[in-house]
Amino acid sequence: MTKYKLGEIIELNPRESIKKGNITRKIAMDDLGEFKRDIESYSYSEYKGGTKFRNYDTLMARITPCLENGKTSFVNILEENEVAFGSTEYFVFRAKQDIINPYYLYYLVTTDKFREVAIKSMSGTSGRQRVQKDQILDFSVDLPSLEDQEKIMKPLKLIDDKISLNTKLNTNLLQLSQIMFKNKFPNVNDGPDKIGAYIRNYDKDRKPLSKKQRSKMPGKYRYIGATSVNDYIAKYNFDGIYLLLGEDGTVQDINGYPVLQYIHGKFWPNNHAHVLQGNKVSTEWLYLFFLQRNIEGIITGAVQKKISQKNLNSLSVTMPNNEELSKFDNIIQPIFEQIRTLEEENERLLEIKKELLTNLF
Repeated sequence: MTKYKLGEIIELNPRESIKKGNITRKIAMDDLGEFKRDIESYSYSEYKGGTKFRNYDTLMARITPCLENGKTSFVNILEENEVAFGSTEYFVFRAKQDIINPYYLYYLVTTDKFREVAIKSMSGTSGRQRVQKDQILDFSVDLPSLEDQEKIMKPLKLIDDKISLNTKLNTNLLQLSQIMFKNKFPNVNDGPDKIGAYIRNYDKDRKPLSKKQRSKMPGKYRYIGATSVNDYIAKYNFDGIYLLLGEDGTVQDINGYPVLQYIHGKFWPNNHAHVLQGNKVSTEWLYLFFLQRNIEGIITGAVQKKISQKNLNSLSVTMPNNEELSKFDNIIQPIFEQIRTLEEENERLLEIKKELLTNLF
């Protein structure tokens, strides 16, 4: 083992060049999974500014609550010599590869030991606190040889490879379900019915918790916002299969479709997402309906965008008859059961990974 300061074995925010106006691959904060190594999505956008990076760099959110929620990922989806860009709220870590393996660096900065130092260094106004560069560069590292680094990270890489495979399988299963939905119900968006008649809405049961309240009850249950998990707490108030649809703030994607989360298990939602289940239809049917339903016309608010219950319920739909719904459900329910199984396996693998990180670093 050799002792280093982190700043001696990495480049932080290395200098790269992208010509302004170029259409370039963009990895936004929303593209980073929570406690996931691999980046699952990206877009192409005109470059106007932002952090720049290459393959084998590690991206770490430096702003609250993104860092606390585990938004740290490894870049491995780019072409050779490709430079991509992303949020100005990233720190980009580049390994000095004669000293530290890039994968080992990724695992190092996802350890609780490093994350605690980064989180404690945060300063700024409430809700916009950022990690301080000097304190993380001063982080002390006991670094094994490159050969030993390979041995240490081997089981961690195997776990992340399996998580990535499961995630890709689920992406394919969901895409298959969407194709079948569109083929089976091509005219579903037009008609005399209103989708509100087929929704059970549980918004009245939501109980938002402040960051201070959540800090007093850390635990394993998801505290979920409009787009993602915001925290983990010791209590839950929902248990089952639900569809969360963004109510305010981030309510649509770049194509005008709603922000959706298919949730199963125990969780606690805040008040920024509608909490829904199907009524006379399955929650999975409702999910597939909203995945293909543009909702730009029901959004209100110029600054703070919002989808009210009333406007949501007003969306037109041609509702299939019970026999058609039953036949379709017989096809998609086994698919969604497999999706849930793989997601639950990923959760177990993440727990094993966290334990290994604690023991190996």
